[in-house]
Amino acid sequence: MVKFIDSIRNLIPGLRRPDNNVPPQGVTVDMGEVDYGKEQDKTKMSFYNPLDPVPKYEFYAKDTFSGRIKNSRPSLDILRKPPEPDDLPPPPEDDERPKVKLVRFGWVLGVMIRCMLNIWGVIMYLRLPWITSQAGLILTYVIIFMSVTVTTITATSVSAISTNGKVKSGGTYFMISRSLGPELGAPIGLLFAFANALACALHTVGFAETVRDLLKDYKSQMVDDVNDVRIIGAVTVAILLCITFAGMSWEAKAQILFFIAIMLSLINYFVGTVIPPTPEKQAAGFFGYRAEIFVDNLLPSFRGKDGYFFRMFAIFFPAATGILSGVNICGDLKDPTGGIPKGTLLAILWTTLSYLLISVTCAATVVRDASGNLNDSLALSNFTTHCTGLGCKFGYNFDRCEQNRTCSSGLANNFRILTTVSGSGILITIGVFAATLSSALGFLVSAPKVFQCLCKDNIYPFIGFFAKGYGKNNEPLRGYCLTFIIAMAFILIGDLNTIAPLISNFFLCSYGLINFSCFHASVTKSPGWRPEYRFYSPWTSLFAAFLSVALMFLFTWWAALVTTILVFFLLGYVSYTKPQINWGSSYQASFYNMALSFSMSLTGVNDHVKNFRPQCLVLTGPPNARPALVDFVGTFTKNISLMICGNIIMEDEKSSFPQHSTDMLVDWLNQRKVRSFYTSFNSDCLKDGAHNLMQASGLGKLKPNTLVMGYKTNWQECEPESLQDYVNTISDAFDCSYGLAIMRMMDGLDVTDALQSSAGRLSAIENPAFDADEVPQSEKDETDRNSDISDDGTNDQVRSVFQTKQGRKTIDIYWISDDGGLTLLVPYLLTRRNRWKKCKIRVFILGDKETMKEDRKDMKMLLKRFRLEFEDIVIITDVDKAPLPKNMQRYEETIAPFKLSVEQTGGDVQELKRLSPWKFSDKDLEAIKPKVERTVRLNEIIKKNSIPAALVVISLPVPDVNCPSSLYMAWLEALSYGIHCPVLLIRGNQENVMTFYCQ
Repeated sequence: MVKFIDSIRNLIPGLRRPDNNVPPQGVTVDMGEVDYGKEQDKTKMSFYNPLDPVPKYEFYAKDTFSGRIKNSRPSLDILRKPPEPDDLPPPPEDDERPKVKLVRFGWVLGVMIRCMLNIWGVIMYLRLPWITSQAGLILTYVIIFMSVTVTTITATSVSAISTNGKVKSGGTYFMISRSLGPELGAPIGLLFAFANALACALHTVGFAETVRDLLKDYKSQMVDDVNDVRIIGAVTVAILLCITFAGMSWEAKAQILFFIAIMLSLINYFVGTVIPPTPEKQAAGFFGYRAEIFVDNLLPSFRGKDGYFFRMFAIFFPAATGILSGVNICGDLKDPTGGIPKGTLLAILWTTLSYLLISVTCAATVVRDASGNLNDSLALSNFTTHCTGLGCKFGYNFDRCEQNRTCSSGLANNFRILTTVSGSGILITIGVFAATLSSALGFLVSAPKVFQCLCKDNIYPFIGFFAKGYGKNNEPLRGYCLTFIIAMAFILIGDLNTIAPLISNFFLCSYGLINFSCFHASVTKSPGWRPEYRFYSPWTSLFAAFLSVALMFLFTWWAALVTTILVFFLLGYVSYTKPQINWGSSYQASFYNMALSFSMSLTGVNDHVKNFRPQCLVLTGPPNARPALVDFVGTFTKNISLMICGNIIMEDEKSSFPQHSTDMLVDWLNQRKVRSFYTSFNSDCLKDGAHNLMQASGLGKLKPNTLVMGYKTNWQECEPESLQDYVNTISDAFDCSYGLAIMRMMDGLDVTDALQSSAGRLSAIENPAFDADEVPQSEKDETDRNSDISDDGTNDQVRSVFQTKQGRKTIDIYWISDDGGLTLLVPYLLTRRNRWKKCKIRVFILGDKETMKEDRKDMKMLLKRFRLEFEDIVIITDVDKAPLPKNMQRYEETIAPFKLSVEQTGGDVQELKRLSPWKFSDKDLEAIKPKVERTVRLNEIIKKNSIPAALVVISLPVPDVNCPSSLYMAWLEALSYGIHCPVLLIRGNQENVMTFYCQ
């Protein structure tokens, strides 16, 4: 590819470059006046601290393409704890490598002239007089002013966006994507690049039509009207491609020549309108300035298949679409911030004046229909019929061709009427060539640059190939070739009136999104929205956005519908893939504003039981250490309730916990598609940390009301203080009026060991506040827990049982104590999810054999009042039966290590229990013996009845304030021991969370 480009350069005079001009490897780039910080003193420091620098431009410039060495200010750690002098990095050295001067344009050549050349295109020369004849001067002015309204407001929006920070290459796509985000920016960038390619085809077809008409004038037609346009257009766009390969400097020189040619042609036209017409011009319908002609051309005279207002509007609108030409090459401008507003608005002003003058002069000098035949002169022929047409007043009888619809001249029949009116037809032809070729060349350059920026962002698949640039200006040569192919395909249509409405559709869509992005960025009031250009209004931008969408559907409804569907498809793709990019878009600002506004509005709303949601604070430690706990809570809170993953970091382990772990763990939650917040807290113990999290977590009414914990499976082997800390956390949750849920699984919840063995090192998941479970994993679970650990430790995804469909299993609820309904609500929320919706819920309650039917009937009535479709009610009547001796023996063995010895019971028992609150005496054990026997018996019943269960939910007993921590844990152990499926011990705060009333 590079050799091919070099060969093309050598074929063009003035561009052949010797080898010694090729920039050597490693050459830096001089940005000239853009390098604002180059002359600043790099060693100047604040008097506060010898390491504390004064404000510098380099600290805020995040790009390094200008050749500067990127600087960074010292961190707070360095300022607070200055390192030794030997540890300081060496000062940056000046780069003495040779610099290459880039091609940069000012606002006149780069913006104003470029926009004017793209606006002055084929429509002005070949369709504007025809539109004036069809729509009449009044409606033509309406079309022009409506188009200018859209483009002017769009220009102010573009000016505001482009002056709100540094704009790089990519133009319109860059601005929309960085303002609205990739969801809308990427689709519009793709459509806008495609629209530019179509515009290149439009102006090339206009050029080809002019050349075809010249060939017909000289009797040199090649094939026929349509095929001649196709052949000439194909050859022309190929030549334009070679010019773009020659580089930006060559393209700029060509643009200057085109501009001079257009200006000469316009002057020639206006001079021709005041020159007395020759008989040949009169026969073609030009009679000079006449009031009768002006009045006749004021009102519309639609004719033909395109004869209606919005079709005329759609054909004209591409003449206003060149306003973004300067923005599209903003990466090649010396000062995009100041040049884009000034150049774009002045270009709209001058081109609008030219359109208005051309329309009014045509309407005042040329009749709609003329034969072009000198024999129709009343002075040369004797007409037997009465002459009634407008031409009769000026000595010509055009009645016959008007009645037969065979007129070949006049404003309504001759697309090249400007050639007839002008002083020299050759200059008009040159102007047509210059306008069409300059516009085609401008769009051929703009489209690849926009597409290249989109490809570099890597938002859509399979387009990264076109991101590569060549040469010192990073020319998108591959994009040029793609644009050439697209333009060639539409050139083969060969009809200007067919291509123009399609282009109008795509450009209106782009303009609408540009205006909406300006409006959106303004109304969100983000502190980062500080445009230097102040002469804009967000409400006029919104008006222009709605006007653009309305015109899309009024012009070509089916094309607008296809474009809208395509935009939504591309938007859906980006929303689904969620590219890992952060541009500080206005969507992010609006989300913040909406969240803040809704949160504030919730503070004035009183809580109601119908709107109760289990808002969970989940003590996960690092979330990737307990994925099953995260998945379970995330299942019933996703999209309906608040979930906060809390990580309590012990003070003695704070230094070993990575500082960047928060971002890693949030990424882990996002990758797992768990909608949860993450927060960490430094504390000396679990109880204090959990207490502070319960008190401080949340915002307004978005505050947790339920604490979720994992079951401490190693409570018998851990330090007694850790056991006491765990039970104190449970008690403190009830003291804070929280609901409480404890999840237990046979193989434990902590997968730290599995992750460490997979990663081969210690990752950010180790936390001594949550001791690792010591129950060995089964071989089956080891198979299920194959993890995909990335090198940076941010993708520790371990599959849990709650990520699979549960099938037609059951969810067994052992509603032993009435807690307000939380025990029923959580299983119900689970069944609303696809993975659990086939599960059948069974409710087990305690009762007597004598009242079994009444108890079942009462419970069914209660559940029906709650609108819960739980039909399977089981009454447990044998809970008072003595448990099996082996189970009681296991329970006694469990609590034996915590029992006070005979020697200790002889002393001050209360003092011993105060010093060791996990210890208990025989008296304590005897007091709870009936309760323990029923608990062990209930465990036997659960293991027998809940074999097919996917989840067992059991009412959590509330710990007595005087109950030793070891006895309470033994109680929970006896209740949940040996159950094969996950067990949820849950308890509400004794406040109703469900009601059967409507208010």
